[in-house]
Amino acid sequence: MGRGRRTARQAHGFARFTRTRAAALIGLIVIAFVAVWMLYEPGDAKSTSAAVSTPASASASPTPPPSASPSASTSPSASPSPSAASPSKTQTAPSTTPPVAAGQRLFTIVNTLSQTVWVAANQNSQHPLPTTGWVLAPGASVAFAVPDGWGGRIWGRTGCSFDASGAGTCQTGDCGGRFQCTGSGAIPATLAEINLNAWDGMDFYDVSMVDGSNLPMFINISHTATRDPLSPTGCSSGGCTKPVACPGAMQVTAGGAVVACRTACAAFNTDAYCCRGAWAGRANCVPSRWPVDYAAVFKSAEPYAYSYAYDDSATMACRGECDYRITFGLSP
Repeated sequence: MGRGRRTARQAHGFARFTRTRAAALIGLIVIAFVAVWMLYEPGDAKSTSAAVSTPASASASPTPPPSASPSASTSPSASPSPSAASPSKTQTAPSTTPPVAAGQRLFTIVNTLSQTVWVAANQNSQHPLPTTGWVLAPGASVAFAVPDGWGGRIWGRTGCSFDASGAGTCQTGDCGGRFQCTGSGAIPATLAEINLNAWDGMDFYDVSMVDGSNLPMFINISHTATRDPLSPTGCSSGGCTKPVACPGAMQVTAGGAVVACRTACAAFNTDAYCCRGAWAGRANCVPSRWPVDYAAVFKSAEPYAYSYAYDDSATMACRGECDYRITFGLSP
């Protein structure tokens, strides 16, 4: 979730709660967010409770899996859809829930797509993770404990190939050419942003497409006193998780296939779309006033997610030492 309060080139906001409590809470929440955002490097790239499960095998070892290269589809589509890839060999982890000690949370990452996803997490110097890279074949999942107080991002990489040392490259979401990430990923990429125990015993989390999108994603919460705003299949009161219908000028292609959708700022580099100049700031950065409301491209696909820098209604809160299930997939 750390990115600082972003401006022009894709700032992200982190302050939202119910209108009835806004006057009392907003100042404290903003202060808490600023403190958390400072954990991250400046300039970084830029949700009915679901039961935690591990339906299949997943790589949870710090050692990278053998190289796996996807076969690209022959023609571009209107939405990011890198072709499915099933590595001939993967290092697998047992389909069991790891022990979670006091002061830890359980994160479960699930891949319901028909393509392989190389999952990544950025490090947090105050609450480090022993593993920051995993590979999930279609239908696979991985579960791991995260220290309370951790704040960061989890995203999916596509079209990856790594050698035995963990060096390689990905078509989208690449993490400095390493299987085990030490920093942020390349954009465009869909991000799960989570800050644990960020303020007054609450977590704050969101799905962000402020920096574009490469994979469909939704987050569920469990073991919580808070009602999950999303169904286990990725539906909210605003709608369900669908593919991004990416305009041609915003498409990122590889091997003849659309693999990601960049933002209007990245595609057109205008003051309006980048929220700079006369368009700078929350009061002026209003997508409905843009020449074309390109934020709607992302909001239509994932109504609960951040679609532009100041889409603060997308911030969700969870109280009660919550566990998290991050799904790469679409609603049925």
